[in-house]
Amino acid sequence: MSTDTGPPRRSRSAALTWLALACALVVLLVAVAQRRDEPVGDRTVGEVTRVGVADGDSVPAYLRAAGSELARLDAPAPGGYALVSFAAYLTPAQVATALGEAPVSAVLARVPVPGRQTEIVRIAAMRVPGDVVAGMAEVAGRKDREAADYRARAAAPAATADPELRRVYDTGAVVAAREAAGYRAACACVYAAVVRDAPDALRALAARSGVRAVDPAPEVTRLDRTVFTPPLPEQRDVVRPPADTGLASSAGMADSSESAPTVTGSSPAAGRPATGAGPPNPAPTS
Repeated sequence: MSTDTGPPRRSRSAALTWLALACALVVLLVAVAQRRDEPVGDRTVGEVTRVGVADGDSVPAYLRAAGSELARLDAPAPGGYALVSFAAYLTPAQVATALGEAPVSAVLARVPVPGRQTEIVRIAAMRVPGDVVAGMAEVAGRKDREAADYRARAAAPAATADPELRRVYDTGAVVAAREAAGYRAACACVYAAVVRDAPDALRALAARSGVRAVDPAPEVTRLDRTVFTPPLPEQRDVVRPPADTGLASSAGMADSSESAPTVTGSSPAAGRPATGAGPPNPAPTS
């Protein structure tokens, strides 16, 4: 009879337990290392800053609020963005005169066709008037294509058999063609601009002839995630949706007596066709 005086051997189950724990630890360390290597996503995705007025807002109240905020800006503060509204629709050359030496980032424009909701476009512009004229030419080309698309739809069998649908397309084609002609001629269509300057310079800008208001927007850090909705020159009391009454008898452009949309969008036609047969919806210029 032999006696085993050596130390007790560990059981097979205990060894497997420790092996499993070690493997789990290795997996955890690898996962942590890979997570550190992953790029950090932009946490501001989906966030949009809005500067200006909205439907139902009082225009006089907005102008007073913008003036008060401008007066309170701290003089030593660094330059920030501001939304400049004009008292009238201006040509690119007139914009340059109104803004003086203010550093410009973009302008907002629309062709003022009486009784129509024409598209509001934002044109990037570092140099005025050159960049504005070039941007208008690009919009004119897009409007030419839009008018051609409307005319093609008006000639299609579906529109030929439906007088109301044909009228929608014909009206859209005429409006788009008038917008194209206006932008190609560097029309008096610009009604606002986005600038970036120091507080004292912004206050001086507000006192310039033709400038209706300067709305400071120090909260803006990225223009591509900011929506600017300045009041239109013809909006004097309350911002309200326009009465889209159709084409006026005059073939020329003039300041509309109606309010117009204060958001970027395509030129709507009078009436809505059935689903699947709608007019083209081009992307807004930005």
